[in-house]
This record gives sequence, structure tokens and C-alpha cells, in this order.
Amino acid sequence: MQLSERFLNLLQQQLGSFEAEPAIANLVVYVAQSGDGQAPSLEAIGQWPKAVSSLPPVESDPALRAPSPDRRWYPLQEGTILLGVLRAERFESNQAWPESLDHRLQLTAAALAQFLGMELERSRLFDELTQQREQISLMVHQLRNPLAALRTYAKLLMRKLGPESTHQPLLDGLLTEQDQLNKYISALDQLSQVKLPPPDISTSPLLLPPVNPKASCLSIRALLEPLIDRASATANFQDRKWFGPLDWPTWVDLPRPLEVGAVAEIVANLLENAFRYSSPKSSIGLHLSKEGLCVWDGGSPIPKEEREEIFQKGMRGTSSLELAGSGLGLALGRQLAEQLGSQLQLIIPPKNFDRVLPDQGNAFVLTPPIKALPMKEE
Repeated sequence: MQLSERFLNLLQQQLGSFEAEPAIANLVVYVAQSGDGQAPSLEAIGQWPKAVSSLPPVESDPALRAPSPDRRWYPLQEGTILLGVLRAERFESNQAWPESLDHRLQLTAAALAQFLGMELERSRLFDELTQQREQISLMVHQLRNPLAALRTYAKLLMRKLGPESTHQPLLDGLLTEQDQLNKYISALDQLSQVKLPPPDISTSPLLLPPVNPKASCLSIRALLEPLIDRASATANFQDRKWFGPLDWPTWVDLPRPLEVGAVAEIVANLLENAFRYSSPKSSIGLHLSKEGLCVWDGGSPIPKEEREEIFQKGMRGTSSLELAGSGLGLALGRQLAEQLGSQLQLIIPPKNFDRVLPDQGNAFVLTPPIKALPMKEE
């Protein structure tokens, strides 16, 4: 459990207030921790006097299991829920516990229970806020790709129709609205960029691309074809050379469960990165083979020291620092790939993946999801 520094300081102040109490030898506060399928344990979170080493859980200390007239336990309860316990040890004595000391310890335990209850509620709300902001960040990341594609299609249509077309105002309006949507998305992105401790990405909710809810299965070819059309249009607009797949290996046509729709999200991010961050005018392509698929570019190779870092959440390469981006795409892509029993890796140069590819540039390779989730029974 992650307890705030403010709570721990308050706890220590409460325990330290017994410093002038001659009968007290030691005070320890434990918090109840629930394990996965195991009985709850009592973990020490504060003690007085302060010790250099931390104390073991109650159940791990055999000495605490034996009754002692010089030890008392005071529950930290919120209603009927046990949040923790205060253990008080006094110096060895043949006399009974002073009633005034016992009463003071009871009041301290009641106050600590209130503080701990509020701390647990704060922690729960903090976790919910973190997850919500993470979800917003992922939604923003997903929205950028289709919006960029819409703008590309609109500009290509504008180029084809020419400035004298009567449809020009409609296209101008479309581009204006797209710009406005981008502003809203950027504002949402700013809301999600708060200085919170980053949650473990493995527990983050993942957004999958939409698929036909009435379908029972899909093929990777069906996922790739619209992305290839989009990439071809983007390359045309940017005056780049685009190389679509020449061969379609068997594995791309196999029927798969809907969860494999995540492949579309992975490839869409790889293509967007290639068009956004690769060297201007460098060629871009999507290549398929029995070993997997790769999105490659013929631009400058990513520096060696960055080739693994860019797969970490929030990390971006030096070529992208001055451009818009969140640093989520590759981290999200690698995690989605692993969930499908696949792998996402960087191979430089592209010809090291397949000899027909260029001998300069970068290739992001996704291995076939051979461990894809089994087909669901109706």
C-alpha cells in the first residue's frame, strides 16, 4: 500500500507524543493488508522509538504470539472493518496498566483509525484519478491517427478538384472543423498530463480499435487493407514513395477472434510514426512475410542508445522531440503484441528482416500472432 508522506508524518507525531510517558517502551502501528487469495496480514507502517530496520508482519514474529501482561493491542476500526492495530509495549512491571494510560492509548487508536480511513479513501480516489487520466491519454492517442487521415484525404480531394471547384468551400469547412477537433484533442491531452506517479502499464485499460460487433471472427488482411489505403494516400500527399505488400502469406488470411483487432492499432501507430518522424522524402512501406509484418522507412537509423528506450512509456527519440506526440504508441504497441502472443521489435537496417528491403533505415517488426486467443465458442 502506498501511504502518503503527510499521513506517515502525522502517524509519527502521534506515536512520538508518548515520549514523556515513562511506562511505554515501544509503540508499533500495523495496517491490514489483503493478499491474493490469502489471509490478511498486519504490516508495520510506523513505530516509536524509530528503528533503523523495519519490523516484520505480526504473523512472522513468533514472540508476538505469546501473551504478555506488558503488551496490549488496540484495534484501528472503521465500523466493523479492521483497518489495522496499535501495539503498545511497556517496560516489565508487576503492576497493572494505569487506567489513564490505557484510556489515552484507546483515544490514540481511535484517532489513528480515522486518519487511516481517510488515507485509504485518498489512495482509492488517487488510483481512480490515475486510471481515468491514463484512459484519456490513450483515447487522445487513438483519435489523432484517424483525424490525421481525414485531413490527408481532404487535402488530396482539394488537390484533385482544383481551386475553381464549387466544392471548395465544403472542403475548407471540413479542414477548419478538423483543426478545431485537433485543438480539443490537444486540450484533453493537456488535462491528462499531470505529475502523478505513472501507473504500471500492465494494469492500464487498453483501448482496442472498433470492430463489427456482429462478427465472430476477422482476418488480419481485413485489418490491414484500410490502413494500407490510408498510408498510400498519405504518401501521395507527402510526395513520398510508398511500397505496399506484394505477397500475402497464409497467416494473414486465417480467421481469428476479435481480440486480434489490436493488430490494427499497432500497425496504425507504426505507420503514423513512420510518416511523422522519418526523414523527409524517405520511402515508407509495409512488408509481409511468413516471419511477420514490418513497417519500414528508408530514413536515418534510430541511434543505438535509443532503440530500446523508445519502447518505454513516455520515452521519445531525439528525432521526435520537437514534434507533437505522447510517447505512448510503441509502449502500447509492444504490450498489445505480447497480449496476442506476438512480439514487436526494431530491426536495423530493414534488409536484416528480409533481403528485399532497403539496406538503410528502420523496420518495426510484428511477428505473427501464432499464440492468438482461441476462437470463442458460441
